[in-house]
Amino acid sequence: MTFTLPELPYAYDALGPYMSKETLEFHHDKHHKAYVDTGNKLLEGTGLEGKSVEEVLVAAYGNNQPLFNNAGQHYNHIHFWQWMKPNGGGAVPGALAKKIDEDLGGFEKFKADFIQAGIGQFGSGWAWLAVKDGKLEIQKTPNGENPLVHGAKPILGVDVWEHSYYIDYRNRRPDYLKAFIENLVNWEHVEKMYGEATA
Repeated sequence: MTFTLPELPYAYDALGPYMSKETLEFHHDKHHKAYVDTGNKLLEGTGLEGKSVEEVLVAAYGNNQPLFNNAGQHYNHIHFWQWMKPNGGGAVPGALAKKIDEDLGGFEKFKADFIQAGIGQFGSGWAWLAVKDGKLEIQKTPNGENPLVHGAKPILGVDVWEHSYYIDYRNRRPDYLKAFIENLVNWEHVEKMYGEATA
């Protein structure tokens, strides 16, 4: 299966003022497209051509770093666009809210720890809410790595590469992370992924 750049599920200007049209145009049309195009070139001749993006990134991890980098970032971004929506944030759906209370000490603590994971990721990378062994965990990973290669299933991720926030926030990564969790998260998509991860 070749990689394909997905359409954004909203207009380029739909996430303002928290993420600008200019950021989405660069991030989706240039950066994500480059992961797709490069990933497709690197897939050729690997024997992984017919596999899903999840299978490709897991197989490439530790074996083919250039392919892993691009497949990982493609997977991460497919979901990143879905993890945001206009007028996002707000209340977490019931079962997931209960699980956040149980495993992570409540929503406010989760929010603080998730933001801190993003701030504390040195250089480029991601902060995650993931399911591992039936429990919710906050993780952070460098570059294009994600929880799938550490035996966990990501259900929410935030991109802390500079291209995700520099146009709008310059070097204020904490402000970007706060805006993401409070105003952009599409909790319905997180809940859907939580259901799939625990099925």
